[in-house]
Amino acid sequence: MRDNSFDRTIERNYLQKWRFLIAEYEDVKSGKSQQFRRVGDFYRHHGTCSQTFRKYYNRYLTGCKDADLLPRRRGPRWRTRRTPAGMEALVARQRELGQNKYEIFAALKEMDIDPPSVSTIYRILCRLNLNRRNPPMVEEKRRIIKEKMGELGHVDLHQVPKDVFLNLPSEQCYVLTVIDSFTRLAWAELVISKKSLPVMFKSLKIINTLNYRYGLKFEEIMTDNGAEFASKGDPDAHPFECMLGELGIRHRYTKPYRPQTNGKVERFWRTLDDDLIEGTTFDDHDHFVRELLEYMIYYNEFRPHQALDGVTPKAYAQETKTR
Repeated sequence: MRDNSFDRTIERNYLQKWRFLIAEYEDVKSGKSQQFRRVGDFYRHHGTCSQTFRKYYNRYLTGCKDADLLPRRRGPRWRTRRTPAGMEALVARQRELGQNKYEIFAALKEMDIDPPSVSTIYRILCRLNLNRRNPPMVEEKRRIIKEKMGELGHVDLHQVPKDVFLNLPSEQCYVLTVIDSFTRLAWAELVISKKSLPVMFKSLKIINTLNYRYGLKFEEIMTDNGAEFASKGDPDAHPFECMLGELGIRHRYTKPYRPQTNGKVERFWRTLDDDLIEGTTFDDHDHFVRELLEYMIYYNEFRPHQALDGVTPKAYAQETKTR
C-alpha cells in the first residue's frame, strides 16, 4: 500500500493558488488587469473575501516565504483570551479587601502589573462569584481606608443655588468643604469666587480651623483636577498647590470623570443639601454664613453619623486618640 504521509501535493496546490492570486491581485490594484476593474470583482470571482485574502497577502509581504502562504494551525481562541490564573488570584485578593473594579484596576497598575481592562476584571469577579461585596469585604475596606486621623482629607466645591437668597446675588457663590476620611470631621466655608486664590485662602482657613478646634492635621488631601485646585502646566506656581507644599501636605488627585473617588465629600453635599439648603431661604450671604457655621458645629459635635455606628465625628476622634 502506498504511504501518502509525505505527499506534498496539497502543499504545492496551495502555493500555486496563492502565487497566482497575489500576482493577479497586484495587477488589479495597479490597473493592469484586463478581466477585473475593481478588487471586489476579483474577490467574488475567486470565491474569497477581503479578510481571508488580506491575511495571507499581508503575511506574505512581511515574511516573503512560501510557508507564509500555507494555512497555520492554531489552538482554540479561548485559551489565548483567558485571563491567566495568577492574574485572577490577584484580582480576587484585591476584591477581598473590599475594592471595586476601578480600584482593583488602579491597585494592579500601582504594582507595575499590566492589568486587564475594567470590564475583564468585572467578568473575573462574576466568574469567581465575587461580583457582590459581602459584609466582611465592606468591613475590610473600611478598616483599610480608615487607619488613622488626618491620613486623607477630601476637598471639593459645591455650587449654591441663587434662588435660596431673598436678595438675589450678582455673582455665583460656592461652599468649600474639607472632610477627614477617617473621623468624618468636616468644615465648610462660603466662597464668592471659584478662582484659585480665594479657594486657597479659604482652604487654609478651614485646615487651620480643623487643627485648632479638633486637633486634626492632614497628611494628604485629595481634590479633583479643576483649575482651582490643580495646574497641569506649572504646579509650583499654583496657589493651592503651593499652600499644600508649604504645609507639608501631599496632594492627590481624583480620576477624571470618576467623582466616586472623592465619594465622602460628595456624600457630605447630599447631607448639607438635605439639612440646610433645600427648602430654606436666606436673607443674604452673611445670613447663610452664620447658618453654615452653626450647622458645622452641629454636624461635628452633635449629629450621630451612620458610618461611625451612630457616634458623632468629634466623639469618634476623641475615642480614637484615647485608644
